[in-house]
Amino acid sequence: MYRDTNKYFQFDWLTIILFLLLVGFGWLNILSASHVGESFDYFNLNQPYGKQSVFILLTFGLIILILSIESKFYERFSSVIYIVSMLSMVGLFFFGKNVNGATAWYGIGGMTLQPSEFAKAATALALAKFLSDLNTDLKYFKDQVKALIIIAIPAVLVVLQNDTGSALVYAAFFFVFYREGLPKIYLIIGVLLASISISSLKFDDISTSIVISLVILTYHFTRRKKPAIIKTVFAILACVILSSGVEFLYDNILQAHQKDRISLWLRIEKDPAKIAEMRRDILYNLYESEKAISSGGLTGKGFLQGTRTTGKFVPEQHTDYIFSTVGEEWGFAGTTFVVILFVLLLLRILHLAELQKSQFSRVYGYSVASILFFHFLINIGMVMGLIPTIGIPLPFFSYGGSGLWGFTILLFIFIKLDSNRINEW
Repeated sequence: MYRDTNKYFQFDWLTIILFLLLVGFGWLNILSASHVGESFDYFNLNQPYGKQSVFILLTFGLIILILSIESKFYERFSSVIYIVSMLSMVGLFFFGKNVNGATAWYGIGGMTLQPSEFAKAATALALAKFLSDLNTDLKYFKDQVKALIIIAIPAVLVVLQNDTGSALVYAAFFFVFYREGLPKIYLIIGVLLASISISSLKFDDISTSIVISLVILTYHFTRRKKPAIIKTVFAILACVILSSGVEFLYDNILQAHQKDRISLWLRIEKDPAKIAEMRRDILYNLYESEKAISSGGLTGKGFLQGTRTTGKFVPEQHTDYIFSTVGEEWGFAGTTFVVILFVLLLLRILHLAELQKSQFSRVYGYSVASILFFHFLINIGMVMGLIPTIGIPLPFFSYGGSGLWGFTILLFIFIKLDSNRINEW
């Protein structure tokens, strides 16, 4: 009888507490990055921190709704949710609002809604449904193609909206594929493709082709059981073609600002005047962000005391560059605290995913962890200059209603699915 009356509260509270800490600390930093003057109104809708306060309050209503729905609903209607989500993204081409060159939002009154933030959860549900089917096995090529199509559709739609950064997030699902039995050869090929691409741009396609060919030939002749010479020749030709294709793609397909970001990251540009121009125009946010973080020292300058933050040196600091506020006002201790919170959350989700009794819940749990990890890694790496600038938010931390609600839906559907395991004990 006791179990029946309390089963609705049997959730993984550690995950929920980590979520609340991230949202709360994120709001404090949004307040620091966006407030004007000495006084402020927590619900001032003219300021980002005021709007975020409203978004957070609405989030609690969203959480209650997600947790009150029967968990079987998410599995049973996963395909419907996915189709509706994709249709909402297609509708942007007809009714979408253009913001900063990307047609990725619906204008609703004085607010905007970004469907791609919700499409991540929908895609995770659809993928979990497909991979948990008894007839699905990622060892077979036809199932690999079907799984790839599920994640390719939203990715292509996002690219067509001119929001390439958000499209890259769908690459995170390959971690899920690997966990569910995708042959290791694909991982090896992926690493090889990335290495060839970077080397071709950093040096040149001829040098890269020569080095790769020598490596493949060495591998061929040093193995006891030598691969067929035809496979070796084919591998060399494929690498040479890829190396040449990367340069063609870089020179003729990528937009100017995308090439400049990659050029600066790989130190490709040699002209000092051009480098200075690119740094001034493209990497202004990054350099100001790095200065803000480095100025924080060990313990930071204190809440609302960051001179570079209050001086608005970093444009749009409350969104993609919110981590720089943490670095300046809370110092190394604060940034370490944020990283620890994210690591604990990711490890907890992975731990719970492995405890699931249904494959659907496990796949979905790994999808949640993969998406959050990709956002976390890319955003912090971008702010610190470790990777090229890619405009994606820090989960639960960056300003924005669509982002906060999208990540909340993603996480709390898994918490609801996990509650089945808890209540069965």
